[in-house]
Amino acid sequence: MPRASARYNQPMPKVHASPARLEAFSDGVIAVIITIMVLELKVPLHDGMAGLMSVLPTMGLYALSFAFTGVYWINHHHLIHRTDQADEGTLYANLFFLFWLSLIPFFTSYVLAQKMNSFSVMIYVFSMIFTGGSFFLLRFFIGRHLRATGRLEHADAAAERKHVISLAMYVVAVACSFRYPHVSLGIVALVSLLWIIPTAEVHPLEHCVDIHAAKRDDPAEAHSEGLR
Repeated sequence: MPRASARYNQPMPKVHASPARLEAFSDGVIAVIITIMVLELKVPLHDGMAGLMSVLPTMGLYALSFAFTGVYWINHHHLIHRTDQADEGTLYANLFFLFWLSLIPFFTSYVLAQKMNSFSVMIYVFSMIFTGGSFFLLRFFIGRHLRATGRLEHADAAAERKHVISLAMYVVAVACSFRYPHVSLGIVALVSLLWIIPTAEVHPLEHCVDIHAAKRDDPAEAHSEGLR
């Protein structure tokens, strides 16, 4: 009985979530975010070119918010594929990132309702700072795991530097928003262009080759393949 009691009192081993599950959940949330932004687009009341011109500011800001969200979706995909596990810190950081990203449709509507005045653009850029900061936090937790397993690459460090530069550009955009809100939105667009090509690349074929090589080196896996 004492032995059984000691066995039951042992702490449960930590089981980390699969990155695939984290990515699937995030993809669903981001898809809803983009759908909500599309629903905010309204048909112009006027006919002809005048009606089209009246919705151009709305279309422009929608395109900017769509590009912002889409770039994060692509870079989120590349970042998650760099790790083989998602610990609690990574899960909470991912939720924190999705929370701020989910507010983009609201702040987009707010800017349009306020006719792109200085205050609304400033709040819009602040939301992007918090979104970028939360994504940087997610990058930190995944990078910590990569450092611990010796798989941190130069591209990961380059992505971190580019992330810091992007946040600094957002701060400049906030300063510009007080007098030049359209210049501020232009800086935001420039940051999105900066991230169109992710710094940390994913090589799925090489990843698969590494997995098969590991299986061949494992005697148990080799024996299992022989039985098949």
